[in-house]
Amino acid sequence: MPSSQTLSLADRRLAAAWAADCASRVLALFEAEAPDDLRPREAIDRARAFARGELDAAHEIRDRFVAGRAAHAVSSPAAVAAARSAAQAAAVAHMGAHALGAAAYAVKAAGLAPQADPAAADQETAWQLARLDEPTRSALARLPALGDDRAGPLGAGLLTRGVLGVAIRRIQEQL
Repeated sequence: MPSSQTLSLADRRLAAAWAADCASRVLALFEAEAPDDLRPREAIDRARAFARGELDAAHEIRDRFVAGRAAHAVSSPAAVAAARSAAQAAAVAHMGAHALGAAAYAVKAAGLAPQADPAAADQETAWQLARLDEPTRSALARLPALGDDRAGPLGAGLLTRGVLGVAIRRIQEQL
């Protein structure tokens, strides 16, 4: 039996487009530190291609960790979070709950950006919520609440704690 965090293929395609948009907003933070490392940009492009139906889930399941490894190529916390946002966006093909991970890491990256406004994380969350269309909002609303289902990224792991957990809870409250 699949996890409730997986979502249907159609819902994952919707969530992947939104996750790619979230990750794309903070990509410059990564690229400022590692301009020649294309892994996060390519992950976002793959998430968009998956959303359009141009890539299948099996292909993306194999490649979903590539952008995450780019986080080891940078040192600033904002750049690391931006790379992880891109990796989470690419992983939506595997499990829809990763869309919330992409959004949460984008919020974290925005809040950690050099000269970030103290309200940057809140502003990023507001942008993400405003960007949700009704079909994508409905798809994400089918995910279990953070911490309720241990079989996936919304389980008891890293996404439940700190800035990431706060961001996901705030998004889920607005769905």
